[in-house]
Amino acid sequence: MSIAVVHPRRAALTSLPAVVGIAYSASWIAGLTVGAPAPTFADSGSEIIRELSGHTGAFGAQFLLTEGLPAIGLAVVSLALARAARTPLVTRLAAVTGVAAALISFTQFVLGLTLARSGSPDSVHLLFELTNRFDGVKMFLLAGLSVAAVRSRLLPRWLNYTAIAMAVAIVGSGIGYLFLIQGLATLAFVSGPLLLIVITGTGIVLGREGR
Repeated sequence: MSIAVVHPRRAALTSLPAVVGIAYSASWIAGLTVGAPAPTFADSGSEIIRELSGHTGAFGAQFLLTEGLPAIGLAVVSLALARAARTPLVTRLAAVTGVAAALISFTQFVLGLTLARSGSPDSVHLLFELTNRFDGVKMFLLAGLSVAAVRSRLLPRWLNYTAIAMAVAIVGSGIGYLFLIQGLATLAFVSGPLLLIVITGTGIVLGREGR
């Protein structure tokens, strides 16, 4: 009888938090490659409808890949972090912020699909505004999740610094999305990539800790 030996790094990458963390970034990157329209805060409902004309399928697919599926990743990684945390405060912070962000992300997915199917300018404008404001709230929660990851003392130094930078940047972009300030919202071009690194990196670290 032979006994298979699994390399520790390979074992870490095949654990649930690591796989889901990697899938989180993969889904987001795939979503950003979808050729869907990107309305601005200033667009009216009629303008949004015109932009989406002929692209509703791509718009829905983008919401699935950037909001629907990533909601699962946020929930799994945050709950794994809460379980691995060494103090009750960090456990609560990781669980509450992560699960709340996941629920908002899934809500945005539903709102995005509803928006794509709506033909009423007023409804489209309202749904678009709600989706963006929810994004702002979610970003604040993700900043809290990043703080929990740092306070857990489980991350390597480089990932701690990345998480701190992400928390600062995402608060700025969160203000932009919550209050529909286009200039501040562009900080998402900084906070977004940092978020992918933090969620994926944390998932891989937790996978190693679990092993």
